Formats: sequence, C-alpha cells, structure tokens
Amino acid sequence: MNSCLIIEDQADNRRWLNAIVSQAFPHCQITEAPDLKSSRAASAKAEFDLALIDLSLPDGSGLDALRAIQRSSPQTICVIITIMGDDALIVAALSAGAQGYLLKEHPAEQLSRQLRELSTGVPALSPSIAKRIMEHFQRTGPIEADHELLTEREKETLVLISRGYRNSEVADQLGIAPTTVASHIKAIYRKLGISTRAEASWYATRLGL
Repeated sequence: MNSCLIIEDQADNRRWLNAIVSQAFPHCQITEAPDLKSSRAASAKAEFDLALIDLSLPDGSGLDALRAIQRSSPQTICVIITIMGDDALIVAALSAGAQGYLLKEHPAEQLSRQLRELSTGVPALSPSIAKRIMEHFQRTGPIEADHELLTEREKETLVLISRGYRNSEVADQLGIAPTTVASHIKAIYRKLGISTRAEASWYATRLGL
C-alpha cells in the first residue's frame, strides 16, 4: 500500500490510525480527512490504495464516504474502522463495497497486522464481527424460496435498505413516495417473516441481491 486516506473526525484517533498504517506500511503516504466534505475533496484529487473510514462523521455517514470512493476509485480498498458493530451497519458497509470491518477496541498491533494481510487477499474483519456473520448464517439455515414472493419493486427496495439507505433515500432512488417505501418494507417483512432492517440486510446478502 503506497497511499492511504484516513477519514476520522477525532484528532487523537487520526494520530492513532496514522501510526497503525505507518506500522503496517512504512512507506505509505497518508492523507487525513476529518469529515465527509474533506474526504470527498481528497478522493477527487487523488486515488488511494487504501481508505480507513469511521462511520460517525460530523457532516454525514461514513457509508456516504465509502460509496463516493467506490464510485470514483473502485480499486481503492475500503475498510470501516469504528466503535459501532450492529448487524445492519456491518451488512450495509459490506454491501456497499467495504473489504473490511474493524472495531477500534482492538490493540494497534492486531489492527496493523490485519491491514497488512489485505495485501494477500484476507478480509480485514474483527474476530467478533467474523464470528457474528458465521453465527447468523448457521442460525438462519438454508435459503428458502420466499424471496420469489416479492414483487420486483419490493426486491429493489430490499436491495437499497440492505445497503443502508434511509426511506427518503430509497424513495429518491426509485422515484416513489416515502410512504410507498414504508409500505414496501412492511410487505417485505411480512413475506419474509422478519422484523428488522438487520434481518432484511442479511437476507438480501444471502440471496446475492
């Protein structure tokens, strides 16, 4: 890795992440962005080999930064590094193109090692995140054909909510009213026998949607 963009709003955390990247890749040129706006400006000026992205930014979500980088520079390896590890965020990040999801609770040496392993094709996943992904698939069992009950519009809605889009954003993408989006989501939950966006995200991922 010759270049890295660190997207993190806290100065102390930026310094910490800078040291982790420098340990993993001693000759890496590091650029720092404290918010979504500056991350977009940085990624517009240069292409990076690696991007470390915090999810909680003062002017938006790290998922928005992830999507922007994926559009402008799809070869950039994007890794989420955050304190937030709920299922919906994990699936949304991975569905949006993240090649890793690391929790800040781990020691710097472990995070640095996992970043180095990206070069060999190993996804950068915190052990607890990898375990939860495996447990989910073991718990849900084989995929049934329930998704065939969904209309094409409901499938489109399922895809977008699995990527972390809010109802208003789904409405904009599909050109429909937010109330219609809400109705589609209710229908999806009823037909698939689920009750949360996290479950919807897991289901969409397993179906390859």
